[in-house]
Amino acid sequence: MESVQATKQRFGIIGNDVKLNRAIEKAIQVAPTDISVLITGESGVGKEALPKIIHSLSHRKHGKFIAVNCGAIPEGTIDSELFGHEKGAFTGATQTRSGYFEEADGGTIFLDEVGELPLTTQVRLLRVLENGEFLKVGSSKVQKTDVRIVAATNINMFEAIEKEKFREDLYYRLSTVEIHLPPLRERKDDIHLLFRKFASDFAQKYKMPTIRLEEDAVQLLNKYRWSGNVRQLRNIAEQISVLEQNRAITYDTLKGYLPDAGSNLPAVIKNQKSESDFSSEREILYKILFDMKGDLNDLKKLTMELMKDGTNGEKVQQENKTLINKIYGGEEDEIDFEQADEEDAMEILQVEHQKNLPHSTSVEDKYHFAEEIQEEETLSLQDKELELIKKSLERNKGKRKAAATELGISERTLYRKIKQYDL
Repeated sequence: MESVQATKQRFGIIGNDVKLNRAIEKAIQVAPTDISVLITGESGVGKEALPKIIHSLSHRKHGKFIAVNCGAIPEGTIDSELFGHEKGAFTGATQTRSGYFEEADGGTIFLDEVGELPLTTQVRLLRVLENGEFLKVGSSKVQKTDVRIVAATNINMFEAIEKEKFREDLYYRLSTVEIHLPPLRERKDDIHLLFRKFASDFAQKYKMPTIRLEEDAVQLLNKYRWSGNVRQLRNIAEQISVLEQNRAITYDTLKGYLPDAGSNLPAVIKNQKSESDFSSEREILYKILFDMKGDLNDLKKLTMELMKDGTNGEKVQQENKTLINKIYGGEEDEIDFEQADEEDAMEILQVEHQKNLPHSTSVEDKYHFAEEIQEEETLSLQDKELELIKKSLERNKGKRKAAATELGISERTLYRKIKQYDL
């Protein structure tokens, strides 16, 4: 079995990180078998190197190695690209075409960004993994292929499965062996090594002296987050090599090429609410609404007691001080019962009938008036209230502000009643 160090030299892999070495070791160990491999890691970490190692160290090394970027192929043509199509299968199919799985028979297919595959294509791929069978687009003839599949992705596969964007059974067939490549920020000791390698390569390519970093610039290089990983580091090295006249790169010079180099902000964490969070919020809202309904019923009883007992109004207020403060405000607030009655359901009935009565504000008059309503009206308070609101809205052609003024209540109260009765 080839050693890790020899493999790194053979494929030009730079770095001595333990996690990197472990990933390469797993690739070497799994190479002689035919089991499927899933390579995970952030974008730009160099996932494409491992499939080449696996293919070159396998018994399929003399067969074809085809790399397919699943995210770069349009959804409408990806089935044709992977499995081929028959002549006339769709508009523009002027001749029969072989797909990658037919072309790579006896070799290896590397499916990069496999998480981007459409669900219909995932079903076809699962069939290939299970029994090596596939159908060309527009054909009913089953064909066989002997292909080793190595896949790679930079997305969280469990989140994709949970959102039903990736089939769970396909994930477990692809990830018989899973190899994870660490991000560059977790390979601190390898960052400067890689930068020097890239700087040397670009110096030869553009026929110019090699750039070198001063000590404070090296520290900045190692502290930077490198969200784009090795790919970003390579691009930075190329930019500096081409643009800088002075080949000794200072801290300030390097900082000018690094986005947000001075911020050192932590990674952004998505603020996502789960179903349970929304359920809890709904329960809290329901509880508040039920409490408000209870308070309103208590308020109606209290208002009726005040109306019936004009002489002992202060006594009733004192005995129900807690309820009054809970509904109308703090203990030090002055309670205006005339305004508070706007929120009471009986207010609408009172205002409507008082249009034909002499103006009176005494508690005794209110009591007699309430008694008359109870004797004369056979409908429930809620039914009468609904009827009056409908009539007022009809008279005012649906204008809430005018209707509220006519009913003698606030527009907010009328809007709440409209929602309550589903008008």
